[in-house]
Amino acid sequence: MTADRNDEDGRGGGGLTTGEVARRLGVAPTTVRTWDRRYGLGPDTHTGGTHRRWTPADVARLERMCALTATGVPPAEAARMVKSPGPPAPDGPAPVAPPVAAPPAASRRSRAHAGLRLGDARQECKGIARAALRLDAAALEDLLATAIEAHGLITAWTEVLMPTLQAVGRKWENSGERYVEVEHFLSWHVSGALRRCAPPVAADRPGATTMLACVPGENHTLPLEVLAAALAERQLPVRMFGAALPVDSLVAAVRRTGPAVVGLWAQSRTTASRPLAEHVAAMEWGVRGARRKAVVLTLGPGWAGHAVPGLARPRGLAEAVAAVESLVPG
Repeated sequence: MTADRNDEDGRGGGGLTTGEVARRLGVAPTTVRTWDRRYGLGPDTHTGGTHRRWTPADVARLERMCALTATGVPPAEAARMVKSPGPPAPDGPAPVAPPVAAPPAASRRSRAHAGLRLGDARQECKGIARAALRLDAAALEDLLATAIEAHGLITAWTEVLMPTLQAVGRKWENSGERYVEVEHFLSWHVSGALRRCAPPVAADRPGATTMLACVPGENHTLPLEVLAAALAERQLPVRMFGAALPVDSLVAAVRRTGPAVVGLWAQSRTTASRPLAEHVAAMEWGVRGARRKAVVLTLGPGWAGHAVPGLARPRGLAEAVAAVESLVPG
């Protein structure tokens, strides 16, 4: 038990711990240990006699193992290929290139179907993408929770979760819809991670509630979910109405709740409705002489071609949070 704890909490020096390797690869630590125990893919050396430390060469073997198993190669066969000194079979996936040397063109082509192109994105993106590609729920939930805890909600969304979701979307678009199940799988788990990390919704304060809804016909809710979680972190009252709220229901909800801010999300230009935003912004309530209106925020890329004069259009999560904080009385 002591050796395992030292392995996971990072005490000792030289190389990566099993937990760090697992996060980098997008697998559960138990998967790394299983590959070590069953197939002999453990680190070549130990540090301090018992602490397991993984060198770049050790990690490269496991990266190739991940690439092979992601294409459907059985683990035992993948391990044999990883440990073999010769080149892979002509019809098999190419090995992961060493960190310094660039892979040949043929290798790049053969690996294009085994992973997501994330460019210079954070290492966490690659781990999350690999876990999503393998449909590994346990590893994915651990990686998402770790990213949010390590970076905070706004940074995790902006620099880790959103780039990974965009990469999955590109993978789906460029592969004839072969990876649509990966996109759905990842989105569902990100939604769950956001709800688990957010504190309970703050109690309503008169004139201080933020109402969040997708415009009619819009079903992309994740950006609103992360905004709701970020506002809850700041103890700001929020009511989340989710996807495709009908016009009549949206208007009724505004009248019933009298929010200080209404955030309308549109992912697509086909769903963004300038007349709807103007109508909500013009709504008034309260007694004569003390009538109030909500400040409407047009959120999402769909509003780029439908700018509404006089209405703010925050360009990202941090800007949207700052806008609400400035508008909601403390």
